Amino acid sequence: MNHDYSQMCPKFEKAMELIGKRWTGLIMRVLMGGPKRFKDIKEQIPEMSDRMLTERMRELESCNIVVRRVYPETPVRIEYELTEKGKDLKAVVDAIGDWAARWE
Repeated sequence: MNHDYSQMCPKFEKAMELIGKRWTGLIMRVLMGGPKRFKDIKEQIPEMSDRMLTERMRELESCNIVVRRVYPETPVRIEYELTEKGKDLKAVVDAIGDWAARWE
């Protein structure tokens, strides 16, 4: 079977670029457990800088994978949660985890 990848689907390329960015997969795995505050995500991925976490969260928000919810409490509480689009990536993230466990 011969495939011609010279005309790679731009949507596939964009998705791989997003998911393949450093830290993105880990952030998504953390959020698969439900809504989290910034500090909770940071605690589970301590090697990542605050600046990088902020940058990745903004990217995921702009792609409608994560939603940022602000609760007007004192002090203000902010939580991040996967959208339906983000939750739909669970099978992909799980499959990558399974592959890594088997081959890495």
